[in-house]
Amino acid sequence: MADLRFSRRASLGLLASAALIRPARAAARLSYDLRPQAVAKGVWMIEGSTEYFTMENGGAIVNCALLQGDTGLIVVDTGSSLRYGEALKSVADGLDLRGVSTVINTHHHPDHFFGNQVFADRPILALGETILQADAQADALADNMYRILGDWMRGTDPVIPRNVISGGDVVIDGRAFLALPLSGHTEGDLALLDRESGILIAGDLVFYDRAATTPSADLPVWHAALDTLEGTGAAAVLPGHGPIDRSGAAIPQTRAYLRWLEDTLRTAAGQGLDMIEVMDLPLPPEFAGLGAEPEEFHRSIAHLYPSIEREVMPRAN
Repeated sequence: MADLRFSRRASLGLLASAALIRPARAAARLSYDLRPQAVAKGVWMIEGSTEYFTMENGGAIVNCALLQGDTGLIVVDTGSSLRYGEALKSVADGLDLRGVSTVINTHHHPDHFFGNQVFADRPILALGETILQADAQADALADNMYRILGDWMRGTDPVIPRNVISGGDVVIDGRAFLALPLSGHTEGDLALLDRESGILIAGDLVFYDRAATTPSADLPVWHAALDTLEGTGAAAVLPGHGPIDRSGAAIPQTRAYLRWLEDTLRTAAGQGLDMIEVMDLPLPPEFAGLGAEPEEFHRSIAHLYPSIEREVMPRAN
């Protein structure tokens, strides 16, 4: 069965490649140029593109964190493919000859855990709810990624995290964290406050200068999670997407965007607009320049508008 499933994904990848690769530059090389950026002593980040998945970026849109542990590097999130995971391992090996000691996944979206395959011989930690969601959705997520990214995904087979991380103070490979088990972006969102540096690794609960994604979102719960993150008093926030934030702007920007998004969709539903009419609405200047806009706004309409419409519009007698 596994072989048949992989054959289907390989076929999807080849079809997507044939359809999407322009006889052009970027998709031909199929390699990632991952550059670690030192953000604190013993802490590095790989900053992803603020675009959506494209053949040009190869799905390298996520931020990954690498932290120095006692026996190697702790990697938080592993990227969107086997190929990405291999590039991430090469970066880790260059920073510490002992390589990676432990992997942590912040949530179950594919850009955050599809590189796990490379680190399958290491402990891979996640929230229990993240493990449940990854188990339930990994095959469908993989099929979709093969459709979008084609040959970038060659050989990728999702490896589910199997080690449960609990909330509160935890020590991972000798490094102390405050683990925050939250939700809102998905049903299981892990944030980690690194005690030594004061950096908050927020996963996709926080986006910075990039529109938030909402395929699994519960907006009221997400707002509560943002309040919790703000209460940590972190020295800096490393978001799931976008640059590191040392100014305290990322969490308020994420909150403001989500509020605007919900208010806009509720107002549109109250006015009886259909989805196409909502997609034609202009974005306010403070959000129009965010990465992946207006495409992410359009995707959020598809994710959220039907349920908001049912809730807001008067029920027929």
